[in-house]
Amino acid sequence: IISLTAICEGLVDRAVMIELDEDVAAVWTVIVEGQAEQLAKRILTFSLTLENVQEALTKPILSVQDRAFKTILKNRTFHGGILAAGSGLIKSGEAGRGLASRWYPETLARRLASLHIVRHKLTVLTGDAFELTAPYINDAKAAFFIDPPYSAGGKNAGKRLYTHFDLDHTRLFDLCSDMKGDFLMTYDNADEVKKMASERLFQTRLIAMKNTHHAEMTELVVGKNLSWMK
Repeated sequence: IISLTAICEGLVDRAVMIELDEDVAAVWTVIVEGQAEQLAKRILTFSLTLENVQEALTKPILSVQDRAFKTILKNRTFHGGILAAGSGLIKSGEAGRGLASRWYPETLARRLASLHIVRHKLTVLTGDAFELTAPYINDAKAAFFIDPPYSAGGKNAGKRLYTHFDLDHTRLFDLCSDMKGDFLMTYDNADEVKKMASERLFQTRLIAMKNTHHAEMTELVVGKNLSWMK
């Protein structure tokens, strides 16, 4: 959402999105390759029943379009939209609507249509961000938004929420130190994170957020200069 907002608000000319999870990356790849309309049609014509969902999720993946559709289906029908192993289908759901409580095909189709319009400003790279950010590290005009899995300081949220949760947090902070441009990074409010930030003279701010259960929590924002944040 940060990259898309920057594009749609005219704050940047181009956004490079890097995603390690091949399922998530498939959705964005389909969009930037101009296949959003086909994906939207699959969503609009899909009859959401337990039997159809189970069948769709067990079918073999034969194309990036198949993987993208399956990813969206999981995101909309799994608890909290969690794609990681161990997650499962919604039972009671929001307002007792069960499996269909987060399935809004018309809304999803409209969002895909909007993304299709700005696809020429997006580049999607699938792989390790440590390697794929290398061409931009010395570019003072490049700005980075980083949202790592929350697994620092013994936290388990990242492990529960993401397939790829194992991260060298010290290496990530060192990478940010090397960036010539500005960066903004979100993290769990953990003492280990604040210590790494302080050691590199980064600034931190606490912001309010809600988790998937709508519980109010705080999240840590890390950057070189956060004086603009009140």
